[in-house]
Order: sequence, then structure tokens, then C-alpha cells
Amino acid sequence: MAEVRAEMVANVWKILVSEGGVVEEGDTLVILESMKMEIPVVAEDAGTVSKLHVNEGDVVQEGDLIAVIE
Repeated sequence: MAEVRAEMVANVWKILVSEGGVVEEGDTLVILESMKMEIPVVAEDAGTVSKLHVNEGDVVQEGDLIAVIE
């Protein structure tokens, strides 16, 4: 199981995966927006997205859980 966490304070701009979706290492899961910059959040492991903890428009803090990949 891999937890994907936010690396900075940002807005969740776009979610590119859904729960139950299969991802490969390096796939973009979510795009965050901070100070008019788009920051892709990528999967560090291949697997299935078991839980998304954010919605588009949410504000995440550094360390917040974004998704769980199993």
C-alpha cells in the first residue's frame, strides 16, 4: 500500500484518476495549482487506486493524504 501525500499547500485543480482505476508508476494522479503553477502529483508505485481523499477545488496542506494505491 502506498500513500500519496501533498508536498505543499495547494488547490486541487484536476483529478485524473478514479477509485478502482489502475495506475502505473509515474502516472499523474492529480494536478495541484499553487501560485498559478500546475504541479502534477504522480504515482510512485503501480497498483489500483483504492481511495481518493480529495475533490476538485479542495485546498490541501503539506502532508495531507491525497490517495491510497494498493
